[in-house]
Amino acid sequence: MKYVVFGAGGTGGILGGQLAKGGQDVTLIARGAHLAAIQAQGGLFIDRVWNGTSETIPVKACTAEEYQDTPDVVLVCVKGYSLDSVVAFIQRVAGPETVVLPILNIYGTGGKMQEMLPDVDVLDGCTYLYAEIQKPGTILQSGPYCRIVFGPRDHNLDDLRYQQIKRDFDASGIVGELTAHIQRDALQKFSYVSPVGATGLYYNAVAADMQKDGEARDCFIAMVREISALADAMGCPFDHDVVPDDLAILDGIAPTATTSMQRDIADGHASEIDGLIYEVVRLGEKYGVAVPTYTKVAEEMKKRGLA
Repeated sequence: MKYVVFGAGGTGGILGGQLAKGGQDVTLIARGAHLAAIQAQGGLFIDRVWNGTSETIPVKACTAEEYQDTPDVVLVCVKGYSLDSVVAFIQRVAGPETVVLPILNIYGTGGKMQEMLPDVDVLDGCTYLYAEIQKPGTILQSGPYCRIVFGPRDHNLDDLRYQQIKRDFDASGIVGELTAHIQRDALQKFSYVSPVGATGLYYNAVAADMQKDGEARDCFIAMVREISALADAMGCPFDHDVVPDDLAILDGIAPTATTSMQRDIADGHASEIDGLIYEVVRLGEKYGVAVPTYTKVAEEMKKRGLA
């Protein structure tokens, strides 16, 4: 299968690199200095701080405009505010059998993209990995996690394309989980990525501040529980207490790690604060669920002028 990974940042870089290393036909869609560095050094350099290893993985890379093939699978690994450009790209290159798999921090992205791409098969997905661009051409991976959970919203797993994607993931060192309950499973991932980003931003914290007992860790746990309450109200309850799972992920990353939302805001860039913080408050209002910790954090973010 031909894979396109749209977005070669932390998530897309690791997933695309793993797929290429596993022998898959992969093209990264990138731009600017990052693309130039990947092309100049003959691939993507991965620095794994969690085990001290590093390597350059040969992988094709080009701009969206330069890509002229028809992919079998498009992995969407951009920020939520960049979806319009991805949709235009998919409209141009997708064939009748192309599968689109968005892997974003924002819950519900697949359904939104399906409305914009009615003639394309758009799944939903989420990933568990911790990585960021360290410098152009280099991805810093802060933890050992490399797992994708994905599936169709109609719960039908019989499509042979989905099963082949899972096999390709597994063969490339990516733990691929094809699920009939992707809305629940994506919300479970959201129960980690939203609290860790919100807590980090509220306390200006690195992972180490949340890995020890104290206000930051308590805030993280409270937010996880509020997402769990929302899951119940939304009709996709978690099948177990996810707090220990989310704490295990948090405790397993590099102590110096921060989230992409923190870094984007610190750099004065657009961020996913609306989807990761304010959307939870809106969902609480919609489903009649109290989310006091999120409300407190949202009010503070507005005071800081972050919207």
